[in-house]
Amino acid sequence: MLNETTIRLGAFLGLFALFATIESLAPRRRRTQPRLRRWITNWAITLVDTLALRALAIGLPALAVGAALDAAAQGYGLLNAVNWNPVAEGALAILFFDFAIWFQHLVTHKVPLLWRLHRVHHADRDIDVSTAIRFHPLEILFSMLVKIGLVYVLGPAAWAMVAFEVILNGTAMFNHANMALPGWLDRFLRAFLVTPDMHRIHHSTRREEHDSNYGFALSIWDRLFRTYNARPKGGEEAMTIGLKWQDDAPSKLGWSLALPFHRE
Repeated sequence: MLNETTIRLGAFLGLFALFATIESLAPRRRRTQPRLRRWITNWAITLVDTLALRALAIGLPALAVGAALDAAAQGYGLLNAVNWNPVAEGALAILFFDFAIWFQHLVTHKVPLLWRLHRVHHADRDIDVSTAIRFHPLEILFSMLVKIGLVYVLGPAAWAMVAFEVILNGTAMFNHANMALPGWLDRFLRAFLVTPDMHRIHHSTRREEHDSNYGFALSIWDRLFRTYNARPKGGEEAMTIGLKWQDDAPSKLGWSLALPFHRE
């Protein structure tokens, strides 16, 4: 997997540029804050996240893909104990980890300590493609540790983990993008994918709305576990994005990194 970084970075930058262009040409909502200031902060948070993961890799060299290679070498994990078709194993692994991310996302809303970290993501007042990369570094580290543990339990192929990471990043940028999809296309895609209009409800200031639509890629989990919300109360234009008590502070890097340590 020598080209893992090149594949993931190339897909990430290409899709970010694509969705940023589309939302600039066909925005769904009017912005409340200057985009440049928000983007500088959101990208800076991502840089801190990257450095945090690099630091984690010093003490724990096998991150998600490395853990998959190590699990295969050691024979750990359910999939390493069977001899299935590689494509079927890969599809199962991607499905498993998509559900795991959905469940972890739900838990971050229910456990107060984890919500303190996750609300950094929800504090963004103008949800767009850059919101998809706005996660507190402590949440990123926690998520990676959970992912590594699950890799050793399941034993997926390394290529499946690379594919999953590309799918996760791509769909997260897609469903956070501030772009207007035709109604017929949104309805069609919702049958299997989380769309921007669907996920945007999750960023509402209303508790009953942001406690719904937890999915990042597949929409089936919210439908299956009855956390699906089809439309915001009062319609799209009446919905407020972010946290109820905030002002313009989320566009500041220091405020965003310190948010988990402040009371609401």
